[in-house]
Amino acid sequence: MVGFGPADVPPSAAVKFVGAGTAACIADLFTFPLDTAKVRLQIQGESRSSAAEGKQSAVKYRGVFGTITTMVRTEGPRSLYSGLVAGLQRQMSFASIRIGLYDSVKQFYTRGSDHVGIGSRLLAGCTTGTMAVALAQPTDVVKVRFQAQARSPGHARRYCSTINAYKTIAKEEGVRGLWKGTAPNIARNAIVNCTELVTYDFIKDTLIKSTPLTDNLPCHFLSAFGAGLCTTVIASPVDVVKTRYMNAALGQYSSVLSCASAMMRKEGPLAFYKGFVPSFLRLGSWNVVMFVTYEQLKRAMMAASHNCTTTL
Repeated sequence: MVGFGPADVPPSAAVKFVGAGTAACIADLFTFPLDTAKVRLQIQGESRSSAAEGKQSAVKYRGVFGTITTMVRTEGPRSLYSGLVAGLQRQMSFASIRIGLYDSVKQFYTRGSDHVGIGSRLLAGCTTGTMAVALAQPTDVVKVRFQAQARSPGHARRYCSTINAYKTIAKEEGVRGLWKGTAPNIARNAIVNCTELVTYDFIKDTLIKSTPLTDNLPCHFLSAFGAGLCTTVIASPVDVVKTRYMNAALGQYSSVLSCASAMMRKEGPLAFYKGFVPSFLRLGSWNVVMFVTYEQLKRAMMAASHNCTTTL
C-alpha cells in the first residue's frame, strides 16, 4: 500500500504546502466539536462575570462532554460545527504556511546542512507561525466569533453567515477588527508551531534512530501524540487569552495585557487553563489525524507524480 512504508522520493515544497493544508482540513472535520467546546469553556468565565451583575445563574457548561451535550440539547447538533467554513479556510491557509513551509524554512536557516540543531528548528517554527498569522488572522477571528455565539432561540446571533461575519466585523470595527488579537495569536502560533513541529520532528527522529521503528505509521502516531500533549501544556494560557480577546466586544479590553490582567484578577490563575481537557483532546487527536494524514498524502502525491512522469 502506498504511504505505509518509508518514503522513497523526498516530497517537493509544493507537495508539502498542499498536503499540509488538506491534512489539516481533514483533521478539523474530525475534531471541530472539541474545538467548539473548548472555546465555550474558555469564554465561560467572561460570560459569568457579566452575568453576575444581573444576578443570573453561574455555570452553564461543565467539562468537555457536558458542554457538547448541553450544546446539542439547547442549540442542536449543528451548533458543534458553527464556524466550520471559516475553520477550514483558516486551516487551508494557516497549516499550508506554518506546516507546509516548515521544512523549507528550516533548510534555509541551516543552509542545506544535514545537521539540524534545535535552534534552527525553533527559529523555523517561529517564522512560519508568524507568517501564517500575518496572512490568515481574519479567518481565525471569524471562526472564534461563530463558535462563541449561541444558536438557541433566546440569543440574538451576531452573524448569519461567514461572508456576513467578515463584512460586519469590517463595517463595525474597521479592517483592523479582522486582525484583532494578532499579537496574542502570533505568540500562540509561535509557541504552538515550535512545540508542535519541533516536538514532532524531534520525537520522530529519536524513534527512528533509537528504536526499531522506521518512518512509518506507528512512528508518526506516537510522534503526533507526544507533540499534541506538549503543545497543550505550553500553549493553553496564551490560547485562552487569545480566545477571550478575539471574542470580546469592541472596547471591552484596552489591550491583550488588560484582558490577561482581568482574567487573573477576577478568576485567578486557573482561568488560564480553562478548557484544558478539550484542548488536549482536540490537539492530541488533531495532531494524530493531521500528521498521519499529512505523511500519507505526501507519499501518495509523490507516488502519483512519479507514475505520471514514468507514463509520459
